[in-house]
Amino acid sequence: MAQIGTDKGKAKEFLESGNVVGIPTETVYGLAGNALDTNAILRIFQVKNRPSFDPLIVHTDSIDKVSQFITDIPEPARKLAEAFWPGPLTLLLPKQSLIPDLVTSGLPSVAVRIPNHPLTLDLLRSLDFPLAAPSANPFGYISPTTAQHVADQLGDQVPYILDGGPAGVGIESTIVGFENNLPTVFRLGGMALEQIEAVIGSVSVRTHSTSNPQAPGMLSSHYAPRKPLMLLSPGESPQPGERIGALAFREPFGGIPISNQRVLSPTGDLNEAAKNLFACLRELDTLSVDLIYAEPLPNTGLGSAMNDRLRRASVPAPTASPFR
Repeated sequence: MAQIGTDKGKAKEFLESGNVVGIPTETVYGLAGNALDTNAILRIFQVKNRPSFDPLIVHTDSIDKVSQFITDIPEPARKLAEAFWPGPLTLLLPKQSLIPDLVTSGLPSVAVRIPNHPLTLDLLRSLDFPLAAPSANPFGYISPTTAQHVADQLGDQVPYILDGGPAGVGIESTIVGFENNLPTVFRLGGMALEQIEAVIGSVSVRTHSTSNPQAPGMLSSHYAPRKPLMLLSPGESPQPGERIGALAFREPFGGIPISNQRVLSPTGDLNEAAKNLFACLRELDTLSVDLIYAEPLPNTGLGSAMNDRLRRASVPAPTASPFR
């Protein structure tokens, strides 16, 4: 079973020896390995049971270091990096040959970001290489927001989990790419669309599902509990029942035991709701229920990203992958 602790030196030793470790970020916990070591990268795919066509995000600690891994940074990307890094924003940029094709699933661009977590930033500063770090969970399942979540799912496959406390944002980073210098959002996430557009103007959104994704987090089935999840329409109420679970935004539903319900934010705070989303889904997944209903969030700010996660969680998971 993995050891959980706050020893950055121990995490560094494991990473430098080619192992993978759990690391905290402000979004969710990541499963990290040396992004320049194909054996470490392969280990990430194997531990997660992640299909090799789904690319990884590379993490580092400064814009100067990012320039070592890419060939070009368009002006809109530079503006976003200066405005929001460190933070829950990933940029999709043309890669240098230094980045293995396994990281990008053979695509010419690499997803990069600077996470806003002091413990992980200190770890990254101490390393001579960047870290590839998708979420530290079995592929397709709910992303982890605490060190214990990682241990519960991957504890027998990773030697160490760096504990940085609960994730402050709670959903994955927003991914922005650039085609002919035109910004496109490939994944909604912890950086609201409105914040991005305030810096660089209007952007297109292309988060449609695909079996050949251009960026991480674009697959149709993802972030899902083991129990079936049904996403309600706005204003719709779930069917009552003793073996029904419910994920509500501001207040619980009638006709369902309170013990079978989780409320994301009684005050209607979308940031609080995002922070609680994955943890509440995990709790509901452990209950003796046959079906989980989820209430959609207001489709503004982080609500858009949460609705995206709930839509994907309500899609049946694939039955096979290259590492199964």
